[in-house]
Amino acid sequence: MTALESGDTDVTADPPISPPSASGDGVLRKPYRALSIGIVSVVLLIAFEATAVGTAMPVAARELDGVSLYAFAFSGYFTTSLFGMVLSGQWADRRGPLGPLAAGISLFAAGLLLSGTAGAMWLFILGRAVQGLGGGLVIVSLYVIVSRAYPEHLRPSIMAAFAASWVVPSVVGPLVSGTVTEHLGWRWVFVGIPALVAAPLALALPQIRRTASGPVDPDAPVAAFDRRRIRLALGISLGAGLLQYAGQDLRWLSLLPAVVGGALLVPSVLGLLPRGTYRAARGLPSVVLLRGVAAGSFIAAESFVPLMLVTQRGLSPTMAGLSLAVGGATWALGSYVQSRPRMEPYRGRLVAAGMVLVALAIAAAPTVLVEAVPVWIVAVAWAFGCFGMGMVIASTSVLLLRLSPPEDAGSNSAALQISDGLSNVILLAVGGAAFAALGGGTVGATHGAGEAAGSHPAAFVAVFLPMAAVALVGAWVGTRLKERTP
Repeated sequence: MTALESGDTDVTADPPISPPSASGDGVLRKPYRALSIGIVSVVLLIAFEATAVGTAMPVAARELDGVSLYAFAFSGYFTTSLFGMVLSGQWADRRGPLGPLAAGISLFAAGLLLSGTAGAMWLFILGRAVQGLGGGLVIVSLYVIVSRAYPEHLRPSIMAAFAASWVVPSVVGPLVSGTVTEHLGWRWVFVGIPALVAAPLALALPQIRRTASGPVDPDAPVAAFDRRRIRLALGISLGAGLLQYAGQDLRWLSLLPAVVGGALLVPSVLGLLPRGTYRAARGLPSVVLLRGVAAGSFIAAESFVPLMLVTQRGLSPTMAGLSLAVGGATWALGSYVQSRPRMEPYRGRLVAAGMVLVALAIAAAPTVLVEAVPVWIVAVAWAFGCFGMGMVIASTSVLLLRLSPPEDAGSNSAALQISDGLSNVILLAVGGAAFAALGGGTVGATHGAGEAAGSHPAAFVAVFLPMAAVALVGAWVGTRLKERTP
């Protein structure tokens, strides 16, 4: 607890299963083995979906004549996930994480099927929105499971395991997705993934029921859902959606939805995030803010990397996806580094250094717009950026759970994920607006895998360089994670 708190008081309650002795225990030893395998399998499914869908997305947008709405395909997911996160936090705190996890996985699969069968871009985006609602329910419930089922000294290890579960999908996902997209069509990427839902669901749910289901205090009366927080969650989702629409429309009339979206968004954010988050107050508020800054800048940039490589350098969808594949391994390595006990006193420095790596990676990506620059530069840069993200994301998760008493683990985990998702929506809206304003929406109007209707390198530069600047702000926020001692 050196990095955040004075004193040695552990703010977590006793886990549902008695922790073994400090010597020789781990997340794969009894009594944690079955639970760890189950929840990591759920993360593995989400990881495979993210890498596979990201590879197929440029082709899907082009065939549905929706390249100008490309950012919506990503932000639609994040917009609805914001509501799902708040709902999941309250649901898990009151009745345990089993219900929101099961519902989330079901919605996640339904959204994939809807996108995979869509005949128009708006239906495709709707499917992504349904998928996002399920994803929001799942991610918060997983955090609550970790908070309840694992003692504090094992949490960095399970977070590292989450990150490690991205390694195989990051390598196999783009290859499989690209091959399927080129030979069978992009729809099979979406329709095929739900078949993978059954195995992790069957494995995880019985173990969660045994170790982490139900409220924290079974004898206490179950509190009603906080309707105010639900209304604020709806305000965030609707406000973020309106801002995204305004950013893509680029007409004077779009100022009206932008103003309405901002009016809904600002008070909702202030009501759901910890006090002082917007000004990077030390401790928990800065942890929550850093999560958003890191995730938003990185995801907004990464969403445009495959499109840039396909349309500007003529890569196939498979090769464009594989250019980011090594990042899964380095992300897991970064998460492993932060999990080492001897790194605990230096967690703040690790986070700041990680954000600097992220900023440099994002700034280096658009150099491939120059023909003389080899495309493998993107793979190298993204490997370093993912290493930084592995340290940052896992550290914010560990610090959030450390600062959260068990009865607030769901709400605080929801706040962390709201910051993550909201930042993704806002920065994707900003990046998408800049991309469309500079003519990016006309890129790839033809249907060949590596063809482009026109060259618009400035549209991509307008996405990447601002995101690099945001990541540098995150390096400063990373210096404020330690609370002031009296």
